Amino acid sequence: MDHKKLFAGTRPVKLFFIASLPGAISMLASALYQLLDGFFVGNILGETSFAALNLAFPFVIINFALADLIGVGSAVPISVNLGRKREEEANNIFTCSVLMIVVTGAATGAVMFACAPLFIGMMGAEGETAALAVRYLRTYALFSPVTTIVFAMDNYLRICGKIRFSMFLNILMSVLSAGLEALFLFAFRMDIRGAALGTCASMLICAAIAVAPFAMKKLQLRFGKPRFHGGMIREILACGSPNFLNNIAGRVTSILMNTLLLRWGGNDAVNVYGVLMYADGFVQPLMYGMCDSLQPAVGYNWGEGKYSRVRAIERCCYIGAGIVSALAVVVLTCFPLGIANFFLEGLSENPELAAEMETAMRLFALTYITRWFSFATQSYMLAVEKSLPAAVISVSTAFVFPMILIGVLWKLRLTGLWLNFALTAALAAILSGVLLFLLRRQLWRPDEEHKPPVAPEEAQEEGTWM
Repeated sequence: MDHKKLFAGTRPVKLFFIASLPGAISMLASALYQLLDGFFVGNILGETSFAALNLAFPFVIINFALADLIGVGSAVPISVNLGRKREEEANNIFTCSVLMIVVTGAATGAVMFACAPLFIGMMGAEGETAALAVRYLRTYALFSPVTTIVFAMDNYLRICGKIRFSMFLNILMSVLSAGLEALFLFAFRMDIRGAALGTCASMLICAAIAVAPFAMKKLQLRFGKPRFHGGMIREILACGSPNFLNNIAGRVTSILMNTLLLRWGGNDAVNVYGVLMYADGFVQPLMYGMCDSLQPAVGYNWGEGKYSRVRAIERCCYIGAGIVSALAVVVLTCFPLGIANFFLEGLSENPELAAEMETAMRLFALTYITRWFSFATQSYMLAVEKSLPAAVISVSTAFVFPMILIGVLWKLRLTGLWLNFALTAALAAILSGVLLFLLRRQLWRPDEEHKPPVAPEEAQEEGTWM
């Protein structure tokens, strides 16, 4: 469907099902490669490799976060500029952003490869666990210049209305990742590097497929001669900073968590935490897929001045995120060991680990009672160019609240770490409610009947948070 007709003319509820459900499936399929990664490593290579994977993966996410900073940050102004009928500027932002992602990926990949032993050693890992984590991390680093582009292209495809194509591409990436990883681990008998290589190869293939229609000029967004300017770069960084800070702060928190887990419970505690993160990696992409898939439509209508339509679309986002969270609470509470057994084959032979896993999973499930509200609010703020409130929610959720609660719950040791997630989500929900109240006049403004084209400098002024 043409992106203008889809974003501006489709009823909000119908738009939700057209855009959000494929988006949720797309993100779920994308997250499946992480779940399968954990399944293959935990069941084929054993608990030591599984612990190594969990130690290395926060750094992999940090690398992808830098690409996300540009990819997500450019998607918002591109959508808004299309709504303001400024297509030339939208195409320029698109072109410059792709170049920035490739260059940034090459630079961060080089740093990650060189510093892998230092990064892993800083967490206190030693011996075989540390060596395996370094191998895993360095494999990702070698592919960084091309794999980082795949997630940004997913955003650009949705902006052009190619929602189903984006969904099928993510499904293909998961299938390829699972197939190649199984080939490298089963047939070729590779160590943990085979797991990383399978995923990276699948991303490389899908990145090439995603770029092809843009290169052939078959979509709304097209490559052109890049024209970099300070205002554009500042806008990209401002709009991308909430997701970036969330990823970076979240990985810093994960690194600290892993350090405390090794200190208080050894590899078993790291494995429990890893399972919790894989469970979250199944639930959060569903919410992210629904809310993120609506951002192009929200940005387009915000640019056109159709504020009541923006609010109607966002109501669907809140309801959808709430339903997903409620289901997550039920599943995680009722089947904690069933979920854990998917990743750790010998769990039944370790009753102490099983007991800790069950306790941790049920405490972790409480997170989703309130997590949906701050998640949907952050997405809303980002889509309407309120980057500062989105960044406040993001950093508070990923770093500030968890750090405060680590100190408050220190004496509870592992139990305090498991409770940290639920209490952080509750504090984030309260913060989100306060920010919505403070911004109520801007978010509930009346529609503009005929919105003239907006100059770049005026567009930046409208993007401020207050």
